Amino acid sequence: MEKRISGHTGLMGLFGTPVGHSGSPAMYNFSFQHDGLDYVYLAFDVNVEQMPKTFETIRLLKMRGGNFTMPCKNIAAELVDKLSPAAEIIGACNVFVNDDGIITGHITDGIGFVKNMESNDVTVKGKKVVVLGAGGAATAIQVQLALEGAEEVHIFNRKDEFYERAENTKAKLQEKCPDCIVTVHDLSDSQKLAEAVNNCDIVVNATIIGMKPQDDRILIDKSLFRKDLVVADAVYNPEKTMMILEAEKAGCKAIGGKGMLLQQGAVNYELFVGKKMPLEEYRRFQAENQ
Repeated sequence: MEKRISGHTGLMGLFGTPVGHSGSPAMYNFSFQHDGLDYVYLAFDVNVEQMPKTFETIRLLKMRGGNFTMPCKNIAAELVDKLSPAAEIIGACNVFVNDDGIITGHITDGIGFVKNMESNDVTVKGKKVVVLGAGGAATAIQVQLALEGAEEVHIFNRKDEFYERAENTKAKLQEKCPDCIVTVHDLSDSQKLAEAVNNCDIVVNATIIGMKPQDDRILIDKSLFRKDLVVADAVYNPEKTMMILEAEKAGCKAIGGKGMLLQQGAVNYELFVGKKMPLEEYRRFQAENQ
């Protein structure tokens, strides 16, 4: 499939760091070409401090849309003109759409996560879930789990700048989803973590641990894995993180983050261009070119 860039080609892109591993450019550019849309999608390595200038560039170049990844999702929510209801609750956005100069931020990580679980025959309603992390993607997952009817959501994060965010998420969910029990704990409390994992149905890694250069690390003691436990990772590159590999060895149902990327990508694509993403065609394309 070949497409030549013209003087009319519209620009979309991914902003964050690191971005060199991202599968988003391949996915969106394939979809644009498949649908005959005159857009190109690129990845731009920027940090939090560079985000104000990034938004000046988005406006200057009249970029139609794009994505934000770690660590830029929270600052992006402060720089857009409007937020979707979910993004406003969470205080982060991973998608932006530019409508004639008005930039709206959306959050689709949580929706993509739940859709990926469902595609692997796992429902979250009525389940007890442990979520590792409290950044943008983690918070989106926590909120969506509660909205989807999870019975309990136990958040574990180190006592860093995101810990207070986790406590704020807990307070918001107590108001919005009072039937869901939400707790927040220090990730370094190994005894509390082990207790939570032993009593939960699903464990989710929503941190950058498992992604290069930390691809040899795992945040949970592998001895806690058991056959009736579902283990999910939001990291999609590598496709199988150390956590997923150890979970598979233990006989767990292990779900990597690649499907989450594809599912949220489909939601994003519709926001960008108003069309369903050719998801099955892209899956076939990937399989043929591995």
